[in-house]
Amino acid sequence: MKKFIDAGDLDEFDRKILNELRKDARITYTELAQRVGLSKTPCQQRVRRLQELGVIVGFRAIVDPVKLGLTHVAFAEVTLSDTREEALREFNAAVRRIPEVEECHMIAGSFDYLLKVRTPDIRKYRTVLGEKISSLPHVSNTSTFVAMETVRESAR
Repeated sequence: MKKFIDAGDLDEFDRKILNELRKDARITYTELAQRVGLSKTPCQQRVRRLQELGVIVGFRAIVDPVKLGLTHVAFAEVTLSDTREEALREFNAAVRRIPEVEECHMIAGSFDYLLKVRTPDIRKYRTVLGEKISSLPHVSNTSTFVAMETVRESAR
């Protein structure tokens, strides 16, 4: 499987299929085919091809975290004491094991990682920061920014 696909690998139908599936992954092949202007079998074949190319990597349920009581969102800047490859691998593996960390991005800037952390409240966040994030391998410093309002999230 290619790591990246060429721009010519996707045509207008592929892009329409992706757009429709991003809106509703539970759509039937019959409905999907109608929306993109294909018959059912070619539509199914294109979806299968997009999966084989790695363009479609899966389907999932999108859960509203607020309805689960996870209303507190904080962003933690993390600075590491060591940024050699082995240290980065250790940090990356450990941060993946913290369920409250929704996203983790390596950053080019004055700090090394930006974590999006979702918890029920500030007290729980303080515990996650103090007991989990701060004790990750090679963490030397953290700084927190609390979200006051979420205007747009990609998962919704």
